[in-house]
Amino acid sequence: MTLSLYNTRTRQKEPFVPLQPGRVTMYVCGPTVYSHPHIGNARPAVVFDVLARLLRTRYQLCYARNITDIDDKINRAAAAEGVPIGEIAARYARAYHADMRALGVLAPDIEPRATEHLAGIIRMISRLIDSGHAYAAEGHVLFRVGSFPDYGALSRRDQRELLAGARVEVAPYKEGAGDFVLWKPSTPDLPGWDSPWGRGRPGWHIECSAMVAEHLGPTIDIHGGGNDLIFPHHENEIAQSSCANGGALFARYWLHNGFVNVDHTKMSKSLGNVLLVRELLEQAPGEAIRLALLAAHYRQPLDWTSEVLPEARRKLDRLYGALRDVEGWQGLAAVPDPAFIAALDDDLNTPQALAVLFNLARDANRSTDPAERAALAARLQASAALLGLLGADPEAWFKTEVSDGLSAEQVESMLAARRAARANRDFRLADQIRDQLVEAGILIEDSAEGTRWRRTTG
Repeated sequence: MTLSLYNTRTRQKEPFVPLQPGRVTMYVCGPTVYSHPHIGNARPAVVFDVLARLLRTRYQLCYARNITDIDDKINRAAAAEGVPIGEIAARYARAYHADMRALGVLAPDIEPRATEHLAGIIRMISRLIDSGHAYAAEGHVLFRVGSFPDYGALSRRDQRELLAGARVEVAPYKEGAGDFVLWKPSTPDLPGWDSPWGRGRPGWHIECSAMVAEHLGPTIDIHGGGNDLIFPHHENEIAQSSCANGGALFARYWLHNGFVNVDHTKMSKSLGNVLLVRELLEQAPGEAIRLALLAAHYRQPLDWTSEVLPEARRKLDRLYGALRDVEGWQGLAAVPDPAFIAALDDDLNTPQALAVLFNLARDANRSTDPAERAALAARLQASAALLGLLGADPEAWFKTEVSDGLSAEQVESMLAARRAARANRDFRLADQIRDQLVEAGILIEDSAEGTRWRRTTG
């Protein structure tokens, strides 16, 4: 089986072949840490986490996902609170890490921060000036877009179209309207670092280029991020990285995930429809949020409605139910199902991969052969692990607490009272307790082996 990925640069699916046999380098643009992450921030983290898991089954992967901790939004948040930018960045980096862990996102191999790479940023800017691709003007350093003929190749528009559709600052110190900032001066009230061009701070785009170069080299295999980064961020990264490294190809495969919309509307602060991950975690387990993010193909828009999380929870109930009802699978060595791997190999087709999981769960439920059932359940769990799913104990999954529901201890206490009532032949009280549990979203399953319970999802 060969992994194929859709390359934004070529607008087609291509067989993935790493630059170095057996080794893959991947860089994904991470968060700008000035506020709590929303579901749109979570989508690339989850998508590229799945890709990283898949790549690790075949290659030695070096995966870098940065943290942008120098940014005007961080500056504004710090000024509003009267604290250093480092305090804002540290606070929201912790929040991002906590939320991503709750979604089952594994840590990258490298997590570079812009503030730790100022020396590399300054060196790269100096190389661009020396090679004629950048120029200093009034305390700024700007990239000379006209010096790079391939500018616009990623977004497939010529420079005039790009500039017409972009918000570009027209300043007297610019040679060309599209020339973008590599370094800008800082006033005394703003964070700044010493440089050959005066006290200032780097532009956003050069930060990523410098971090990629330092940790992964001049040419990387995969560069990822959201669709919103294609222009100008990734377009600018290509230009400055290639020019700073003697014309070397910057990234061989470009992958971009689609937007997350809310009720068919673009998510934005102005509309008040931004969904924070931490608020969604109060409504459902992180694994349900993760499955919801994987239910649509990563390149397609994902529409988030009030039904998304309940539906994801019901799907996980079906999968965990298959594991819970089968004995002996935990000790079996298993590999992911071939059809499941084929789906992921087809440009991370997670909807098709999820369909394979449900087929395995169905077959495990229908089989009457205990050995076959155990093998199917083991294959189901091994496959799901590549998506970061079904990692919990099946019995515990059905008892996962919700913010407005009974705790597991409360449920167990009520079940003990119900058992005592039945032992005393007080069946009216036992039925009352059962009804109270059902009303609270607790399903009771009585059997010869005892009483089992789980939370319902509507």
